[in-house]
Amino acid sequence: MADKHAPVSDHPGERASDDPVKLLAIRDTPLSVDEVLRAVGDDAAGGTTLFVGTVRNHDGGADVDALGYSCHPSAEAELRRVAEKVVANHPVRALAAVHRVGDLRVGDIAVVVAVSCPHRGDAFEACRRLIDDLKHEVPIWKHQKFSDGTEEWVGAC
Repeated sequence: MADKHAPVSDHPGERASDDPVKLLAIRDTPLSVDEVLRAVGDDAAGGTTLFVGTVRNHDGGADVDALGYSCHPSAEAELRRVAEKVVANHPVRALAAVHRVGDLRVGDIAVVVAVSCPHRGDAFEACRRLIDDLKHEVPIWKHQKFSDGTEEWVGAC
């Protein structure tokens, strides 16, 4: 059975990059989609997938007014572990992920991840794995404040 991530040809551009993790950060300042997109630019990539997560105005049937993100001191190390796992399982040319902490308002960008690969299908798969694993495995917590005065903590892992 052929490896689904095997290069289509012997061209070096069909392979994962030797150092594909370009940008990883947890920041308390606004995030830039352009910065993340620039970080994953690669001439050998035929597909780049970008995901932007924003603060929405509702959750579980309740209106959300605002929220805050906080993280464990190990969060950046865990983010690197998650990124390296994605790189090990996909032909990634470049990868970037940034997550915001602190107080955010509805509409603010909370997370931006992007992956470039030689082909679009791999880029979609790798980006999906990156955001899903980040949300499940990196110790970042969300404190939601609802319009009815109630609050809720949601753990990422």
